Amino acid sequence: MATTPDNTASPASALKALRHCTLFAILLAASGTALAEPTPAPPLANASAPNTTTPAPASAPANPHPHTIVFIHGMFMTPAAWDSWQSYFQQQGYTTLAPAWPLHGAAVAQQQAAPAAGLGALTLDDVVESYREVLKQLPDKPIVIGHSMGGLVAQKLLAEGLAAEAVAIDSAPPSGLIVLDWSFLRSNWAVVSPFASAGEPYTQTPSSFRYAFANCLPDDEATAIFQQYIVPESRRVGRGTSAPVAKIDFSQPHGPLLLIAGGDDHIIPADLNRKNFERYSDAGSVTDFRQFDGRCHTLTVDRQWRDVADYVKGWLGRH
Repeated sequence: MATTPDNTASPASALKALRHCTLFAILLAASGTALAEPTPAPPLANASAPNTTTPAPASAPANPHPHTIVFIHGMFMTPAAWDSWQSYFQQQGYTTLAPAWPLHGAAVAQQQAAPAAGLGALTLDDVVESYREVLKQLPDKPIVIGHSMGGLVAQKLLAEGLAAEAVAIDSAPPSGLIVLDWSFLRSNWAVVSPFASAGEPYTQTPSSFRYAFANCLPDDEATAIFQQYIVPESRRVGRGTSAPVAKIDFSQPHGPLLLIAGGDDHIIPADLNRKNFERYSDAGSVTDFRQFDGRCHTLTVDRQWRDVADYVKGWLGRH
């Protein structure tokens, strides 16, 4: 796999550069990674997470009217990350789809060997538009479930009225939201640095992946996920969160929305997800927040992924 040096900066140098960067707002970007587990894992007990607006159900009721779920992956990965989730929700009676982003449809090994031609030019606008086209072809409005940058896309599609409900997991923030946590700045630096070429695709190194996405996992699990699922990505997608495509009118009515955070997430800190949740202000719309303490950016696909899927299933069953 071709790699790019892990350009980490000290807190002082990073903040100094950011003060002079006209693209300061791009720090809102999240290098989204929904990573597929190397082997199926047995179900584990639901994670404890006291910081939530709605309690997890003891058992999720069966959905008498199955819906279609469209899964949206994030940066640095492919639809393969949703394989376990698709099987899980199909068993609950849902029809599922997991379309690839543009230039992300090839096998993981092929993408690892060489980035797709034109990948460096891919933008967040391109990604959002590709999902708009998918949803417009469906007979009914679906549920959308996205992770990281896919979570932002899910929020956008819900705001545009193209989706009936949305779940945004470890979501990249809409335009205008930011936190100054050092882990957030460091994890996103390689994508948003003004010293990096915007048109050159970026490939995570094992160390950058370990810090940003898998900081809560054992070394062997983190290594296996990195080797099997991580692909090069366009910096322009990450920088797109400062563009108009990432704007959301939080005051407008919308379908039911659940935002989920990992309490130990480095690249998208939980306080950023909570700030995102708190911006929604329409009293007549359902907007819920759930934090899984002790979990990091891989919470959709690590060995406890089913805890999150169980909670999402229960939430969907109530809305």
